[in-house]
Amino acid sequence: MNEAAPVIPVVSYARISADTARDGHGVEDQHKVNGATAARLSWTIVHHYTDNDLSAAKAGVVRPDFEALVKALKAGHLPDGQPVRGVVVVADDRLTRRAGDYERFVDALTYEEGRLYADAKGPKNLYSEDVESMGLFGVVISKMEVRKMQRRARRSHRARAELGIPVGGKRPFGWQPDKLALNPEEAAWLAKGAREVIAGKSLHSILREWREAGVRTINDKEWASRSLKLALWNPRLCGWRKHNGELVRDANGVPIVGRWEPVITPKEWMAIDAIFSARVGPNVKSGGSVTDYRTPSYLLTGILRCGKPSADGPICNAPLRATARPDLSGGYLYQCPSKEMGGCGGTGRNGAKIDEFVTEAVLAKLEERAARTKHADDEWVGEEELARLTKKQRKLLQAWQEDQISDELFFPQNQKMEARVKELRADRTRHVLNQQRAAEVTGDVRERWTSGQLDLAQKRALIREALHAVIVLPVGGGGRRPFNPDLLVPNWRE
Repeated sequence: MNEAAPVIPVVSYARISADTARDGHGVEDQHKVNGATAARLSWTIVHHYTDNDLSAAKAGVVRPDFEALVKALKAGHLPDGQPVRGVVVVADDRLTRRAGDYERFVDALTYEEGRLYADAKGPKNLYSEDVESMGLFGVVISKMEVRKMQRRARRSHRARAELGIPVGGKRPFGWQPDKLALNPEEAAWLAKGAREVIAGKSLHSILREWREAGVRTINDKEWASRSLKLALWNPRLCGWRKHNGELVRDANGVPIVGRWEPVITPKEWMAIDAIFSARVGPNVKSGGSVTDYRTPSYLLTGILRCGKPSADGPICNAPLRATARPDLSGGYLYQCPSKEMGGCGGTGRNGAKIDEFVTEAVLAKLEERAARTKHADDEWVGEEELARLTKKQRKLLQAWQEDQISDELFFPQNQKMEARVKELRADRTRHVLNQQRAAEVTGDVRERWTSGQLDLAQKRALIREALHAVIVLPVGGGGRRPFNPDLLVPNWRE
């Protein structure tokens, strides 16, 4: 009597990419092919590994099932203890497209003798140096083809960008499905949000307003801080476009205007760009100003600083915190944090009285600046230098392209000019931001402040425009003393 053929347990691996899906194929099709191959070879598939829509060619992309496959092969069994003696795939390029991944797979498979491997064409002996070399060669060829496709895609994106043509994908929020005409209701929210950012309103406040009004994304989801920030920071709002993180410009360095309808002006977008580009940590520092990510509950949180001298001479300088104190007039106290929290704990002052004094001082300063702004020259002083350098850079490039100057002369000079041009453009952006902010500080700032037209975030932004900080000096002598404004030292911005 003949003995039954031994069961050879193998696993199936399938990977579907976006292009495979467009061709009408799916993971199930690949597993069916693998099953037919296994049956033909009298192997038994004991587990299916699947990485759906994950590229095998891109660095940094983690394929969870591929990693689990390599781990199982190295161990010789699945997590539940089921033995594994081989792998079956549709084709090598479904398994790996990077040489490092292929080598890890071969090392894991050949960790023990007698392991099996097959694709739709039949079994392959990966213990053979020739077969392994051919596999690596195939990976290299596949990688070259992927890079060709990526280069073609990049060239196509660049060409479309230079022509001002929208790219594929879903419509952006604010535009119709053709990506050219505006969606009036969505565009109005974008314009309002953009101008509120310029006016100093925090993203958190804008986000809360959008959620309360029921504004939804194009996927009918609630807005999140990151998605809102990206929407308001998108140069598409003013008709421009970025490619690989840089604005698409013409030969003269001027941003190319797209064919879609804009929501705001280029100057307004440059102001937003200056605000968001400078954001680091909990605050925003741009052109010497600071805007809050989240609006604190009190007007001068983070602006007041402790002025009590330390034992070795310098003042404490810790930011004062606000604490509710029902026993005080106004109901809250600004005080220095304890030593454990980074302060000295030695300064505390009535919050409502400090707010009242600082508000009056700031409004007076802003009104004074508004009067000066009406007569100020709003031209950016670096325009002539930028135009001269840009023209010089073009001439240098043309001379280099025509072999009139050497590489050794061209690259160092061009690098210096590029750095200066970048510096000037950043300065121009800061100038635009300051002009936009100055437009907000009009002569009626006091009326807008007292009538409730400005929320807390906008008031704090205006205070930041006028002040670096306010140093709160200690009262001294112990006990409660009358409020003394002379113990508040404003550090004004010039």
